[in-house]
Amino acid sequence: MILSRAPTRITLGGGGTDLESYYSKHGGFLIAGAINKYCTILASPRFYPDIRLSYSKAEIQKNVADIEHRIFRAALLFTDIKDSIELHSTADVPAGCGLGTSSSFTVALLNALHTYKRQFITQKQIAEEACHIEIDVLGEPIGKQDQYMAAFGGLTCLTFEKNGDVLVEPLRVTPEVYDQLESNLILFFTGTERSASAILRDQDTKSKNDDPAVLENLHRIKDIGLETRKYLEKGQVDMLGELFRTHWETKKKRSPDISTPQIDECYETAMKNGALGGKLIGAGGGGFFMFYCKNGEKHKVIEAIRAMDLKWERFHFDYEGAKILVNT
Repeated sequence: MILSRAPTRITLGGGGTDLESYYSKHGGFLIAGAINKYCTILASPRFYPDIRLSYSKAEIQKNVADIEHRIFRAALLFTDIKDSIELHSTADVPAGCGLGTSSSFTVALLNALHTYKRQFITQKQIAEEACHIEIDVLGEPIGKQDQYMAAFGGLTCLTFEKNGDVLVEPLRVTPEVYDQLESNLILFFTGTERSASAILRDQDTKSKNDDPAVLENLHRIKDIGLETRKYLEKGQVDMLGELFRTHWETKKKRSPDISTPQIDECYETAMKNGALGGKLIGAGGGGFFMFYCKNGEKHKVIEAIRAMDLKWERFHFDYEGAKILVNT
């Protein structure tokens, strides 16, 4: 039996510049933090020659090509596992919540399958294989940050070179900054699960066509990512609130589908109760809202947002990335 897990992530600055349509022309940069909300895969040999899968539904298939679940099917084809295996998946957060769950699932799955075949795989290799499956094979209009964060973990700076290479660097801050970030960042689930594909596909198309408004927007988002790195490495953590505000206002200009009246009301409520800034995690339209508060204002914000029936989700940063928990 093999038990494999990979973390989800929150993006602190620069999100959206990891799409190939942008970084291949201009280069991308972002900062993200892996968190202890995991996708977990259990893999074990199966007595019978077929394949049994368990996720939100169950499948038993004789042929890999007949598997309904797109990522299970693509990963099994990629690793050339054809029969006699059981795979079970669980997740701490729902799909479509903006935390990169599909990529965490893909990374955990690939790690489990390579381990099942007794193959060593590096963090970079597993991230690139996950990118290949999601972007090249399945045609998802997504970037590379989720796969790299699920593989590497930590508070991490990702630089996306024009040739497709990804430079992975830890955010160089003191332990006190880590503690302040964990203490002052708050996550709320809006209650809305959504697919990011439509919003991202629109951004991808406009970037490919050199739409001036979208390019200017993404240039500003990348600058915010670089400013975030500068202030955090200087220990000026409270500047994150102002950068979140700027990021959110900039991001909303990219598409009318990024915000909703409920999301706008949530944002205004948090700001009135002491939040310094906030933004939706992921492409927008739903999922998780993240706010930055000074410690003394945190409980006022939590009480106000919970009164709107949004779920407060506690979290810690994950520093391990993709990991095999059990291998018997």
